Amino acid sequence: MTVPVLHVDAWLAVVNKPPGVMIHPSPFAGGEKDFLVDRLRAQFGRQVFVAHRLDRATSGCLLLAFDHDTASALGRQMMSREVRKEYLAVCRGWPEERFTVDHAIDGGPGKPRKKPAVTHFERLATVELDMPSARFPTSRYALLRAMPETGRFRQIRRHLRHASHPLVGDTSHGDSLHNRNFKSLGIHRMLLHAWRLGFTHPGTGERVTVEAPPDGEFMRAVALFPDAPDLAGTAPADMAATASC
Repeated sequence: MTVPVLHVDAWLAVVNKPPGVMIHPSPFAGGEKDFLVDRLRAQFGRQVFVAHRLDRATSGCLLLAFDHDTASALGRQMMSREVRKEYLAVCRGWPEERFTVDHAIDGGPGKPRKKPAVTHFERLATVELDMPSARFPTSRYALLRAMPETGRFRQIRRHLRHASHPLVGDTSHGDSLHNRNFKSLGIHRMLLHAWRLGFTHPGTGERVTVEAPPDGEFMRAVALFPDAPDLAGTAPADMAATASC
């Protein structure tokens, strides 16, 4: 399958990663043989270097470099927190309108040392569905914008769990009851999407912002929220002012 390209030039590209595909081989791959880097090398006909990571089940903006120097420059931006990342997420419950989770997390299996991790969240919409949950006859959900300052292992997923608002569709850190609720509605994917990415272009010096439209299954979840905003018109001021690709 061709991976949708959101931006491409001589130095780099941004693609819209589909959910359910691993980016590259890892200890979690098991018997997996289909990796996104292989698809992209074939699609672009050249070497590609992934500038950051997205989980297998996460979709959206993925930044690639076509050479070592560009990859190094993008890596430095990532480390210095100059890259702005925005995600869309659906969680259980109705959290406050704006909240921040500042909670150190480890690096995953084999990396027990905890490192600082900060994620800012904004509630975009809420819904109460006629589906039982625990002691209640209905279930409450929220559509969130997540803005991680750091890039730790499964950071958004683990921070939502820490805040007692687990991500819907997350089989590792989520809630199985609410996952089943959404499966009954025909929504089987994890509801986390890398929506916007803002960075300084290493080749031109210009500030670039790229937006990845969510796929149809994610938008079916968004359609459940009667007060959901127009997702194309909710960029914060510092993102909206940048050059768009």
